[in-house]
Amino acid sequence: MTTVTKLTLSSGDRRTLDSVVSEVVSIVERKGADLRGPYTGPPTEYRVPRSKTLTGENGAFAPWQYTVYTRTLEIVGHDDAARVAATREFPSSVHAEIELGRIHTTGGERRR
Repeated sequence: MTTVTKLTLSSGDRRTLDSVVSEVVSIVERKGADLRGPYTGPPTEYRVPRSKTLTGENGAFAPWQYTVYTRTLEIVGHDDAARVAATREFPSSVHAEIELGRIHTTGGERRR
């Protein structure tokens, strides 16, 4: 069985996000691991209403709007490269999610 580490990075700051993604890609490539991605997801637009007072009376300010950008990378089979890439310290503006999975190879013997 082969381990797949899926690393999803998201941020409202596209430049910082792209910088972090290129650092992770270079780490994985230096280790010689198989890398899939980075895949770019569509940006997500958020709109948060704001009131002028805590009671909601007397109108409201213009809503606060922001965009979140997402990049996904998959590191296949190289546990050391995945560990180094996933456990590095990310800037506070970048949110990281890590998923671990396994791929069953064909013709492989299954343990019971």
